[in-house]
Amino acid sequence: MAHIDSGESSGRKKNIELNLVPFIDLMSVLITFLLITAVWTQVSMIQIGSSLYGKKSDTQPNPTPPPNADVVLKVDVKEGGYVLTVGRQVISLPMVNEQFDDAGLVAQLQRVKQLYPEKVDAVVSVADAIPYEQLIKAMDNCLSAGFSAISVATGGPQ
Repeated sequence: MAHIDSGESSGRKKNIELNLVPFIDLMSVLITFLLITAVWTQVSMIQIGSSLYGKKSDTQPNPTPPPNADVVLKVDVKEGGYVLTVGRQVISLPMVNEQFDDAGLVAQLQRVKQLYPEKVDAVVSVADAIPYEQLIKAMDNCLSAGFSAISVATGGPQ
């Protein structure tokens, strides 16, 4: 006759083993992710904290404007001549007799040097069609006017 098991054990215990390795792996990844996220959240609070919570009050002094040495001086060498940019002021020096106006550029640079005597940096950018020698001449003009820290901008004038 067939025997039906009633669920009662016949004296031996069942071996029940819970595999915790996947759970531990999941928790370690989760904890690492949460720690990294908490650090980035703190960094973003530091960066935007002053703009969100730092409303200007009447007791705070006005911020000091940047010194005159921070005014950007840029010399663009284009097909039509030099374009000198001092801060927001743009001075165009067109070509004279199909030659670049080096004397005019030096005169304008010396005028800028008189306005900002502590300024020593200048940026020179050259269009792709301009010969390399003209870049050297523009840099020499900046040096002769007293701007010794010359940078060359990539990408040409805009």
